[in-house]
Amino acid sequence: MAPVAVFVGAPGAGKTTIGGMVAELLGVPFADADAIIEERAGKPIPEIFFDDGEETFRAYERETIAAALADFGGVLALGGGAILHEGTRDLLKPHTVVYLSVELTDAVKRVGLGAGRPMLAMNPRATLKYLMDQRRPLYSSVATHTIATDGREPEDISAEVAALLKAV
Repeated sequence: MAPVAVFVGAPGAGKTTIGGMVAELLGVPFADADAIIEERAGKPIPEIFFDDGEETFRAYERETIAAALADFGGVLALGGGAILHEGTRDLLKPHTVVYLSVELTDAVKRVGLGAGRPMLAMNPRATLKYLMDQRRPLYSSVATHTIATDGREPEDISAEVAALLKAV
């Protein structure tokens, strides 16, 4: 079994919101890799970063994603940095990957300035811009479909993505 679709994108792109809505439209389960990691670790991601370090978080992330890609049959949303690992990018190749693109202005409006996001703890606007610039080519490299989310309502984006996925 494999996911119906895997959502990637920067913080604030709408992976969890839109992914959940698409899953509902398609009548399949939804899972968020970050939520699975938190459940597995028994604590929120900011605490994993603080207590155990980013390396430990990324190891949890790689293991969680590999397992979900192998046996989860719904819509899966990945954390914004999941695509940094080459092995994860390789695992995504045979899957339908939806890259939700977002520009800095919309991303900042959606995520605020870092609350609960450890990678945005210091100088959140500049950090978010840097992360987006660094990761954009990686998101594109794994994408089957790229959907712009700026200035759009989640319902409209979800309907577009669900239609794309049904057409496959």
